[in-house]
This record gives sequence, structure tokens and C-alpha cells, in this order.
Amino acid sequence: MEQYLELAQKILDEGVIKEDRTGVGTKSIFGHQMRFDLQKGFPLLTTKRVAFRLIKSELLWFLKGDTNIRYLLEHNNHIWDEWAFERYVESEDYTGLDMTNFGLRAQEDEDFKEVYEEKMKKFTERILKDEEFAEKYGSLGNVYGAQWRSWPSATEAPIDQIKNVIESIKNNPDSRRHIVSAWNPDEIEEMALPPCHTLFQFYVADGKLSCQLYQRSADVFLGVPFNIASYALLTHLIARETGLEVGEFVHTFGDAHLYLNHFDQIQKQLAREPRALPELVLNETKESIFDFDVEDIEVVDYKPHKGIRAPIAV
Repeated sequence: MEQYLELAQKILDEGVIKEDRTGVGTKSIFGHQMRFDLQKGFPLLTTKRVAFRLIKSELLWFLKGDTNIRYLLEHNNHIWDEWAFERYVESEDYTGLDMTNFGLRAQEDEDFKEVYEEKMKKFTERILKDEEFAEKYGSLGNVYGAQWRSWPSATEAPIDQIKNVIESIKNNPDSRRHIVSAWNPDEIEEMALPPCHTLFQFYVADGKLSCQLYQRSADVFLGVPFNIASYALLTHLIARETGLEVGEFVHTFGDAHLYLNHFDQIQKQLAREPRALPELVLNETKESIFDFDVEDIEVVDYKPHKGIRAPIAV
């Protein structure tokens, strides 16, 4: 995973300081590419522990076409909580403590952080217990899952891009149209978070399936390790369904950035030596990508350095 460490170092050395919507600020570069040979191991970061259980449950959530965090919470996955909570506190139904800019305030004020965490806990508990509340406030709008599986069409039934791309790879492997887009300009304003990983394309050569992702915005310390592993996993799943071996995962960035409050963490990570990559194991009895559950996907021989905590910018 030297490619990832090289990107982080490049941002530190060459990046420019920019303001951003979260108020935290970033150091960023524009335009970068990393390549991972999936034949040489599964690209799960080893210079810090990355929770693979979160990666696989999130990807399966996308593939189900789901956009409600209730499924994620049922799998003890909290990576989208803040965006659902933000929509709730901005609604007319929310009453109580002013939670404006709650993410940034929680990082700067320990007393506020304690109150915020308690309110977030009650919010997620209610999502799990109250179906009506979950339907209203667990939804994130038509984010990734909706665009992947049910892109709205003005003239026909919604478009299932994932099913279509699988059939395209099977029936016309040399096509240059094996593309899935999450960027739907007509619905951006209604999404809790506009898609950061906006478009991906598959490529078939020599019996191998490769995937290239274009990511418009990339949180290099927290988000990118998840993105690499998620799209590597997606490539494995679709390669298996289409009868192909895996080739490369190519990760192309627009704005790749480090948040200003992640500098200590990334420096700690850069001081560590990468270790051997793990191997991915898929349940061989599953015939379709849509049949997989979280327990059907595992990594073996994953021996990373210890995790490094860092605040998320909302």
C-alpha cells in the first residue's frame, strides 16, 4: 500500500491550504492516480487497522439499493450516522439544544461533545426501534444505492445500473461502456451528501476484470482507505459473477485532501512500515452478487498496525 502513503506525503509536501464547507479546512492537491494489482493481495491498508466489517456492510447496502441507515445500524455500522442526524436536527421536528455545526463543535468543546454523543446515541436507537421515525429520518435521500440500482428514467422504468453493467460485461466484454454513475445532477440537492465517488468503469482484458473509479473529493486519512477496499471488493464480486479473474483497481482523484486536524495522525501512519496484504475469501456457494450477506465475505491473514482515531468532518 505504498501508493497510499505516497499520496499522503505528496499532499503534505505539495498541497495547498483550502477552506471547505465543514469549516475544518484542508490541504489538497488536484488530480492523482493510484493503481493496485488485485492479483497481489487485497488492498486493505496495513499501516493502520481498517474495519473491514464496515466496508463490506456498506457495499452490500449500496448493492441492495438501500439509502436508509437502519440497515447499517442493524450491522453495527455507524459511518453514515452524522449525515442522517444532520438532516434531523435541521427539521421542524427537532427541538432542544442548538446543534448548529455539531460536528465541528464536538471536536472543539468537550462538554458539547458529551451532549452531542448522547443525543446521537438516542437518535440511532430510535432509528432501530421506531420504523416510522426511521423511514422519515434514517433516509439520506437518493444517495449511492438509489443511483446504482434505481436511476430515475423519464420514459421507462428506473435503470438498474449494476445489473446492466454485469450483463454488459458478460455479453460484450470489449465494450467501452461498462460504466456506473452515482452523480445525478437533478437530485444532488436532495442528497444528504453528494456522491464523492462519482463514477466507475470496468475493463476486460486477458480474462481479467479491472475497475477504475473517479472520485471528485477524497478525505485521504479517513475515507480513502475505505474507498480502495470497497471498490476492490466490488471488482472481486463482479469478476466472480462474470466468470473473470481480477485485474487492477485504478483510483483516480479530483480533489484529494487531508483535513487540517488529521496531520498528526497521518504523520504517525507515515512512520510505519507497510505489512503483507491480506487475502479476500468469498462464499463459493453464492451464485449472484445480490445473494451475499456480510458473513459471506472475509479477509484472512490481515495483520495491520494499530488503528489511529481521528475526527470526521461533517
